[in-house]
Amino acid sequence: MRGEQAERSFTGQRESVDSCPMKLKIISWNVRGVNDSSKRKIIKNYIRNQRVDLMCIQETKIQEMSEGIVRSLGTGRFIDWRALNAEGAAGGILICWDKRVLDILDWEKGHFTLSCRFKTIENGATWVFTGVYGPFTKVEREGTWEEFGATRGLWDDPWCLGGDFNITLFQQERSSQRRISSAMRRFADVVDDLELVDLSQQGREFTWNGGLNNQAWARLDRFLVSPTWLDQFSGVTQSRLSRPIYDHFPIVLEGDGIRRGTTPFRFENMWLKEIKKKLKVWNKEVFGRLETNKASALQQVDFWDRVESDRNLTVEEAELKKEAKDSFKKWVLLEEAHWRQHSREIWLKEGDRNTGFFHRMASAHRRNNAMDRIKADIGRIQVACISQQEAESLEIPFAEIEIYSALMEMSGDKAPGPDGFTVAF
Repeated sequence: MRGEQAERSFTGQRESVDSCPMKLKIISWNVRGVNDSSKRKIIKNYIRNQRVDLMCIQETKIQEMSEGIVRSLGTGRFIDWRALNAEGAAGGILICWDKRVLDILDWEKGHFTLSCRFKTIENGATWVFTGVYGPFTKVEREGTWEEFGATRGLWDDPWCLGGDFNITLFQQERSSQRRISSAMRRFADVVDDLELVDLSQQGREFTWNGGLNNQAWARLDRFLVSPTWLDQFSGVTQSRLSRPIYDHFPIVLEGDGIRRGTTPFRFENMWLKEIKKKLKVWNKEVFGRLETNKASALQQVDFWDRVESDRNLTVEEAELKKEAKDSFKKWVLLEEAHWRQHSREIWLKEGDRNTGFFHRMASAHRRNNAMDRIKADIGRIQVACISQQEAESLEIPFAEIEIYSALMEMSGDKAPGPDGFTVAF
């Protein structure tokens, strides 16, 4: 860990404070119990060599965490900690950190999570870390997702979650995963709803292996962060470390340093609603008068033509005539783009003339899109069942090349979603 003083807590070594800017390093590790003293020595030695600022240990299996056990896992006198005790011989989370690097402001524990709200000593920035030890059953998983939502509702600070989620997010994260399960879909929905970023993992992907003859591999451990948390640190990376004990690999999250200066531009989805309101007003006030604007520009061109037929135009008048022509051209091209989009004729290219044909096509599509009645005779329809293989193929996620191909084949004038934004936008 790094801090204002020379002595380090988790490493037991001395290091000059001015040697480099502060870097944040977090380690998460399911250790499958810390009751055994020899096992604690291995964990302590390993974490000390990693020189971390915060560690989160899952599945401590300690029903009553004590200062003595914590000290046996981390060296130095600047360590602080919070724990979620195990229930029986299962579960348990321990979070430890260097008090010279992080100051705890608040904390909250649930059944499957332990959350700490910190202030970074160096710059006073506040953020939240949530340690996770995920359950196995569907009902208990829902409890975990509810705890995530409650934590987000309690604090609106930049947020980092880390731990053993006991569920994969993607199909390729399990060696024997043939399809996307409902539990994986639910996990993905939670990540999307909370607007969390699933960081790519450098190096090997799987973080656990076991099962019969240790043939099963999966990525059960990960870090998830909010975009605002990423804004605080530059060069954030997630990676898997070597595994000194059975059966989970430690994972580490590193930030190269606290961001200095301005934050890089990041588009926020919340802007879209406000932008859409402004665009509707703008469209009504400007483009809603398209025909009027085009006619007005043409009248200006005609006016200067009449003046020029009687005498030579001055330099200023010639410039005004040019502006009128440019304005007329602009409104003509906008009208063409408008009707091209509404016509749904893909083969209309830039520069084609805007004729009455496309006006009629757009009007015809409006008529065709209306249905006043439906008549169906299904008595003789033979409905066949699909095979199990075909059913499973429907669950296979789309490949990246399929998505890319579909996007490239879409016309820039079309709006595939209900928000009204075109592909070009």
